Amino acid sequence: MDRKVIIATKNKGKAKEFEALFSKFNLEVLTLLDIENAPDVEETGATFEENAILKAEAISQFTGSIVVADDSGLVVDALDGRPGIYSARYAGEEKSDEANISKLLSELNDVQQKDRTARFYCALAVAIPGAETLVVAGTCEGLILNERRGTNGFGYDPVFYVPSLQQTMAELSSEQKNSISHRANALRNLQPLIGRIFSKR
Repeated sequence: MDRKVIIATKNKGKAKEFEALFSKFNLEVLTLLDIENAPDVEETGATFEENAILKAEAISQFTGSIVVADDSGLVVDALDGRPGIYSARYAGEEKSDEANISKLLSELNDVQQKDRTARFYCALAVAIPGAETLVVAGTCEGLILNERRGTNGFGYDPVFYVPSLQQTMAELSSEQKNSISHRANALRNLQPLIGRIFSKR
């Protein structure tokens, strides 16, 4: 019986979050760093879900294993959902966190604080050989500040304020962030499905 799951990422921090979730199911957790010649998958989808499915299914076909892939980003209401699926390369293809934040703040320059509602969004896809791909999602609600605060985290964390904790994501400890983040919430929604998937194998 194959008790292996591959996480479609080369990000070691992200892999650790998944490992913690899967530990109770006694699974071997691998990442793309463990897979030789793993294909680079173009994210050509129009939504987070489509991109996650593209990655999960491509790696699953390549390896013949169960694969979990995620796609995530920042959704800002006053910007009609931007930067959305383009969050990582919002200010250009070179993917600079600083440039992305600067562009975001300039676009929100005339928007009042109360109207700067936003959420981090994460879609998770689980591709299972010979079965239908499963998709779950998770969000984390907040507001975009007009200045950076905090030095932890990455991406838009310094300007993403979590009202319930009265801090930005970049001011939270890793443990706090991992308990409330969009990825943590998506993983929680995935948890009951994992038991079902592997009880059948």
